[in-house]
Amino acid sequence: MLNFCSLYSGSSGNSLFVETENTKILVDAGVSSKKIETALTDINIDPSTIDGILVTHEHTDHVQGLGTFSKKFDLPVFVNQETLDAMPKQRDKIENRNIKKFKVTDYFEIGDLKINPFSIPHDAANPCGFNISQGNKKLSIATDIGHMTNDILKNLEESLFILIESNYDPEVLKCSSYPFLLKSRIAGPTGHLSNELAGKTISHLLKSRFKNSYAWSFK
Repeated sequence: MLNFCSLYSGSSGNSLFVETENTKILVDAGVSSKKIETALTDINIDPSTIDGILVTHEHTDHVQGLGTFSKKFDLPVFVNQETLDAMPKQRDKIENRNIKKFKVTDYFEIGDLKINPFSIPHDAANPCGFNISQGNKKLSIATDIGHMTNDILKNLEESLFILIESNYDPEVLKCSSYPFLLKSRIAGPTGHLSNELAGKTISHLLKSRFKNSYAWSFK
């Protein structure tokens, strides 16, 4: 069993849940601790049974409730050093013994899950996506991608399930009321992935080595 549930997804906050028969983890905690607790309870998961929280990067919509949730339920937080240093308000809430640092180039394990982080281009300290595997079953999470790279594509291949972010159309963005600097950030190489590039990514993976053509989720 390798199950996935998106608790929250979008610019207002992100938090994802993954479980096997023996292990339960969160990827990001970008809404309040209370909201995460409620969302888990709604799917019949006791928050105190979570085995760890993975952090993709330090932006508020990915870590807003991280420190409080970790402290309340005494949960380990898996984070790279650069991301940890970039979120001092959250870091100070987490017990030192619960800070589990990883290098983006190295895999680690939580229970019966193997976690392989990989770098993504985004305007954060050291942002990453995750391949999460149990045996020969793998799911991939790669949000907040400024542009697609061959390395990311390789990491997404052979997955049973992929979550990527696609959150703007270039022409609509040009005509929007957003300030110029925000438009430039969104469309820049370390911003976000356009709908068009997300579609091309899907097309590539469906023609290559994607195990199930139906197993996609979008923001």
